[in-house]
Amino acid sequence: MTPDAPSSSTSATLLEQLASIAPETAAAQVLRQRQKVVSGVQNCFELFFPASTSTSASPGADADLTPAERLFAATLVARQADSPALAAHYSQGLQALATAGAADARQVLQALDAPRAASARLQAIARFTQSVAADPAAAAQQAPEQLAALRQAGLDAPAIVLLAQLIGFVSFQLRLLAGWQAWRQLAEHASAATQALPETDAGFVHPARLPPPGSVLRIHGFTNETLDWHAWLPVLDVAQASAEQNAILDASHPKARSSDFYLLLALQPAILGERSSVFNTIMYAPGGLPRAERELATAVVSRINRCVYCLSVHAQRFEQLAKRNDVVAQLFADPHSTGTNARERAVAQLAAALTEAPAKVRAETLAPLQAAGATPLEVLDAINASALFAWANRLMLNLGEAVQPAS
Repeated sequence: MTPDAPSSSTSATLLEQLASIAPETAAAQVLRQRQKVVSGVQNCFELFFPASTSTSASPGADADLTPAERLFAATLVARQADSPALAAHYSQGLQALATAGAADARQVLQALDAPRAASARLQAIARFTQSVAADPAAAAQQAPEQLAALRQAGLDAPAIVLLAQLIGFVSFQLRLLAGWQAWRQLAEHASAATQALPETDAGFVHPARLPPPGSVLRIHGFTNETLDWHAWLPVLDVAQASAEQNAILDASHPKARSSDFYLLLALQPAILGERSSVFNTIMYAPGGLPRAERELATAVVSRINRCVYCLSVHAQRFEQLAKRNDVVAQLFADPHSTGTNARERAVAQLAAALTEAPAKVRAETLAPLQAAGATPLEVLDAINASALFAWANRLMLNLGEAVQPAS
């Protein structure tokens, strides 16, 4: 038995339940305007923790992560960030597996409270999980050694990608939960009126196809120059890609077939497909928070997490959309004083709070953005974009490194 998943699209998702967003409330009405995000997050959850998983170890080679190991890692991430509701949810799922007699669940459950007595495999999983969850940039300094330890403990590249994706997802999920709980309180006191949103943005151009930014900035080791990224694990050989992998690469990004990042994540194609869908919906859905402000939120998160690659990309995106780089220069210098006006500062402060201390986020954290004129939907979009990069940064920092493009 694993954490319950709703049996139909009309059921409340896990995050809606934990955030106490009841149907027919003002918050629920606004949240329905981002139903693709809500459904996508739930789909990701069900991929990592499928309700139909048997009590035996996962099918396939021993290198795969068992259901108990997945719940073990998820519990560690939630505990590290002081997210008691999620930690309880995942630890209860692990307890249920142990009660049902899953092959390794009792041993894994004991490792939660006595990690030093755990097997070498569980210790390697725990070290990687806890370090990446706590401080992804600091973890990156030891990531090659930690990845080697995981491989020595029996995890192959697809299993390591699965573990890294799971750590990133739960880091994202717990920040969504913290943000949605605070946002629900804020939304209940705001107008319940919702705005009809277009299905598509007729003028949408994918950021990868926008013109390059203008002047180059280099401040405190950060830059808006275009960088490459090199994986520390073997990536998918495109010539050997399955039909599923090819389809997901094509749907994920215009340049996925030449990107180490996407070729590495394609070792777990179903998860990459759902993650890409969530990413694209949060960042590019029409209406709500202007795209430049979504890019600003993600750039602030990347600056705080010290993800040079992600920051270079999203600093460029902000500059391309806003047609200026003054905020980018501010951000490189100090993320906590970023913004040329009250609204930009409120977006930056919200993103910083969700990144640094999600357990302390309250309605008061979000109030400055509302006071600066943001609608409930725009505040929700800012939360979603900020939380998303807890996931993205952890992957970029701990599965590879930013490099200068080959000349």
